[in-house]
Amino acid sequence: MERFATFALVAGILFFAFGTFWQAVAPWLTLRGIPMKSMDEVAREVPPEFYMLANQYPEEFKKYFGEPNERSFKEALELGKKVYIAEACWHCHTQQVRPVSNEEFRFGRVSYPSEYANAMQLPQLLGTRRVGPDLMRESGRHSNDWHMAHFKNPPAVTPGSVMPSYPWFFDEKGRPNKKGLAMVAYMQWLGSWERKPMYALKGGE
Repeated sequence: MERFATFALVAGILFFAFGTFWQAVAPWLTLRGIPMKSMDEVAREVPPEFYMLANQYPEEFKKYFGEPNERSFKEALELGKKVYIAEACWHCHTQQVRPVSNEEFRFGRVSYPSEYANAMQLPQLLGTRRVGPDLMRESGRHSNDWHMAHFKNPPAVTPGSVMPSYPWFFDEKGRPNKKGLAMVAYMQWLGSWERKPMYALKGGE
């Protein structure tokens, strides 16, 4: 009996070690050679909507982020994703346009591997359910003001929406706070690399 118990213990340890290697070490060894954009590289491509945020909500933007530039865009993106995860937005929204059911007609180009190869996609929020629409191509689909109204009272802009409101994205005057601005910046970043803007705003002009 003792011999069997020893065998079972050793086998269990070996299976655990194999599982750890196969599911953790092996993927890392496989993917470590793939170039990954750093946050600094991601933040160099500032979508026009970020400059618009500074123009539309000047007092709030200046208070929380200062001037619209690569540095403040990086800060807003990092906070926006943290809030997105904390509020469990990934539970009802995917970030993965799939090559089935003509999804590209609803959400834009089918997702491809290289667009996930950056620091903002770690962890990746592919999701599994679509209580709400896919957000991988959200950039530019709606205005900043639309997103603000949507966070404040979803059914007001999307009748029948079951999405909850997020009053903690706003101050006591109903103006966006740092979380609210960051979430809109994050929404407008998703898919911005796929857009071909007709114009570009520089320096907040």
